[in-house]
Amino acid sequence: MTIPTLAEAAALIAAKKISPVELTQACLERMAAMNGALNAFILPTEERALADAKAAEAAIMKDGPIGPLHGIPMGLKDIVDTAGIRTTCQSKLLADNIPDTDATCAAKLAAAGTVLMGKLTTHEFADGGPSFDVVAPPARNPWNTDHFTAGSSSGTGAAVAAGMILCGIGTDTGGSIRGPAALCGIAGIKPTYGLVSRAGVAPAAFSLDTIGPMAWTAEDCALMLQVLAGHDPKDPASADRPVPDYTALLGKGLKGVRIGVIRHFHEEDSPVSQPVLGGIADAVSVFREMGAAISDVTLSPLQDWHAAGSLISMTERAAAYEEWARTRLDAFGERVQRRLMLGALVSGVDYVQAVRRRRELRDELRNAMRNLDVVLTAAAPGEAPKIDAIARWDVFAAPSFTIPFNVSGYPAMSVCSGFGPSGLPLSLQIVGKPFQEATVFQVADAFEKGTAFRGKRPAMIAA
Repeated sequence: MTIPTLAEAAALIAAKKISPVELTQACLERMAAMNGALNAFILPTEERALADAKAAEAAIMKDGPIGPLHGIPMGLKDIVDTAGIRTTCQSKLLADNIPDTDATCAAKLAAAGTVLMGKLTTHEFADGGPSFDVVAPPARNPWNTDHFTAGSSSGTGAAVAAGMILCGIGTDTGGSIRGPAALCGIAGIKPTYGLVSRAGVAPAAFSLDTIGPMAWTAEDCALMLQVLAGHDPKDPASADRPVPDYTALLGKGLKGVRIGVIRHFHEEDSPVSQPVLGGIADAVSVFREMGAAISDVTLSPLQDWHAAGSLISMTERAAAYEEWARTRLDAFGERVQRRLMLGALVSGVDYVQAVRRRRELRDELRNAMRNLDVVLTAAAPGEAPKIDAIARWDVFAAPSFTIPFNVSGYPAMSVCSGFGPSGLPLSLQIVGKPFQEATVFQVADAFEKGTAFRGKRPAMIAA
């Protein structure tokens, strides 16, 4: 079976041209063939998947689909609680943890009729990079298994790109949705802070953590976010506001859309590879040809954003796991041990100064976007590196292109912008104003449908 997008599969299911069981079986076959090489799933749930698919098929045959996610195979990052299903956070500390209840995002997807294919590999507590001393090996990139997926939603990125699932949950504290989306060549959005409930999801840094969709296309992410968004009193940071139609602007074109380019981030502050630079330039040309108005945007240097965000993240992560760090530090993998210890050494004065700088930076972005709809920059500096070449302190190797939009809380999306000389995906980051995800989807969808990049899948699928 050719791998459909979520939107295509939903249309086929609604027209009864394919059944959820047939679709699920095809995904299970790909999982059986490829997961041994990719380690995308830490825990496949084949029996649950087939049961969900059969239940969806029966309901659809009787009354039709309840929505576009009904009967769609998906996966959950293994920091998302699932009732009766092991949730390890990739850590020896939770190797036998079986939650009693579903996280809110898991419950919402189940209520929408999705098919749970299993729990997806992550980094330990969504931190620390590719570790080989935790409960399972790290995920590998389906475009080339010698290469990294980025993290921490690594299994989700790999599984979507390989067609084992049509969509999945990622979490993003400094780029953990957009990084794997970028290196695995898929679409992934970090929504506005507070838009999607974090209840039942293991914390990383409470003032930065977000939950969001990862799928093959921007349209698919919009359909998924429609289910995930909404107020939840169980999450103290949850935004209490109406949920709009995230598909409302798809296909509307870009005439008159105002796009700013933060060139200095990727040209001067942390220069990206020439192929990435070329991909961004080509994307700007595509947007201009579609009628968008393009202008340049200047913000504080990328290093300022990274310094504030990484210090806040490191300190809040150390606070989240303080008790275990004091009493069971040796149970963590080495990478997380080191980061927790460093986070514990940050002074209260330094943390407050970082929070203060964060407010200044957020105000700066708000003012810069006053007359813009979205801004663009890189999502990753180049093609995916080798998985064994990731330094222990990779977080300090170069400033992150993604963390500025955790610092600001703004919605930000990574989409594929082409392929590099090694055949690995390149990417582009599209950033919107708070709670304006529909506009981000409009721009991303227009780009995807105006280019040919969504027509290419990893070679291992055909093999």
